[in-house]
Amino acid sequence: MARPKRIVLATIEDTITPPDTLPPAHRIARITKAEGKNLYNAELPDGKAVLAELEAKFRSTVWIKRGSYVVVDTSGLADRENKLDGEIVNVVRDEKAWRKMSYWPKEFAKKSTYVEDSDEEESTVGKMPPVDSDEE
Repeated sequence: MARPKRIVLATIEDTITPPDTLPPAHRIARITKAEGKNLYNAELPDGKAVLAELEAKFRSTVWIKRGSYVVVDTSGLADRENKLDGEIVNVVRDEKAWRKMSYWPKEFAKKSTYVEDSDEEESTVGKMPPVDSDEE
């Protein structure tokens, strides 16, 4: 049976606004791969790869795609003997608001997709080959 709509909407509302502060055990991570069965590979700001489980309240409610950001509780599963490194306790939905917070890692800074340096070689993709002037 499906969850009541009020519970789904409350869960989604919790993910839109970022918290004022993060507890010490909570870390922001970027999803690199969905492993299935509510398990995700994520990358922490220091480059360490972790395997995290999606919290029960988000299951069948929020879908996470590769490249999106989540908050991982690294202390939640420390006492269990398994491969899991943490539990996903929050999903970053309004990334623009989250980036303005003081706890957002500098390693996840937004990068420009445009080439700004003119020192790099110019691409020849989609251009005609150079014409030799000796043929005239």
